Amino acid sequence: MNSRIFLSPPHMSGNEQTYIDEVFKSNYIAPLGAYVNKFEDYIKEYTTAPYVLATSSATAALHLALRILGVGKDDFVLASSFTFIGSVAPIFYQDAKPVFIDSDESWNLSPFLLKKAIKELPKKPKVLILTHLYGQMAQIDEIVSICQDNDIYLIEDAAESLGANYNGKQSGTFGDFGVFSFNGNKILTTSGGGILVSENEKWIKKAEFLATQARENELFYQHKEIGYNYRMSNVLAAIGVAQMEVLRDRVNKKREIFSWYKENLKQIDEISFMPEIEKSFGNRWLTTLTFSKTDPYKIIQILEKHNIESRPLWKPMHLQPAFKDSLFFVDNKSEKLFSSGICLPSGTALSKNDVQRVCSLISKNLQ
Repeated sequence: MNSRIFLSPPHMSGNEQTYIDEVFKSNYIAPLGAYVNKFEDYIKEYTTAPYVLATSSATAALHLALRILGVGKDDFVLASSFTFIGSVAPIFYQDAKPVFIDSDESWNLSPFLLKKAIKELPKKPKVLILTHLYGQMAQIDEIVSICQDNDIYLIEDAAESLGANYNGKQSGTFGDFGVFSFNGNKILTTSGGGILVSENEKWIKKAEFLATQARENELFYQHKEIGYNYRMSNVLAAIGVAQMEVLRDRVNKKREIFSWYKENLKQIDEISFMPEIEKSFGNRWLTTLTFSKTDPYKIIQILEKHNIESRPLWKPMHLQPAFKDSLFFVDNKSEKLFSSGICLPSGTALSKNDVQRVCSLISKNLQ
């Protein structure tokens, strides 16, 4: 059997083990340390975000952002419906109420439905969590304007979009907060971890306080409020530093892989790829497409028989049983995408021959 092709496996730069060894020699393997600082500095330099906090996960970073913005019981929090559950689960940590917004032609959140939700909800929502899906920028200029006009905080879930930009400005840096993920399947990985960014120094300092168990500045352990164990370990940050050294190469390779797929499948009329909106530059974290006639589950099963991993697109949050009682503003766009779409192998160690192998199987098995 041919070797396994995974969907989006980790891809080491070569320096990870060297930096991990340095951490072990220092015996500073707990949360915080020199490499946490280095990793945060790398993110600052790349994104130009002035204040950065390394966390145990992107979900933890989102939770911190909601807490700092004062989201509490029964507050409405707007959110992209077409996303991963980690984008919205922290809303429930704060006993708030999610309001799911459907996609537009970009596959990302619809500004039209966003305005409709704001107008029709019984009270003003406090926050919008906007996902930049599969590494592609949403209609960020219009969405920022809507949030500003309605005095709504904006949190960018840029978990999938590190390296993407709009008009040269990096994803995650348009809102009040931005969040990045370094899970094992992302464009860069620390095995597990996240980043919270903001232009507000006071907020990031408060997030750091809460992420380290809200311990007061005393010799003994003093706590006036409840915090969390949400900081990144020095070991994982060492991996992150090595990964950041090759981020530009990884983005270029992801985009090259997308171009290989597009070239190999361009003659198939029923296939449409996720678009890249005008003035944006996506990282193409995953190459994703839809079929107008063929059942994507059929293709997924065929690829799996040939030792190739692929997956459906995200199941929209408003269709998830866990959120059956939540409010939503939809026009079935994300439902259609979910029922017709597929995520193809997009790991940055893929060769052109690997992509041709995948495309050949798709071409041979269309309806």
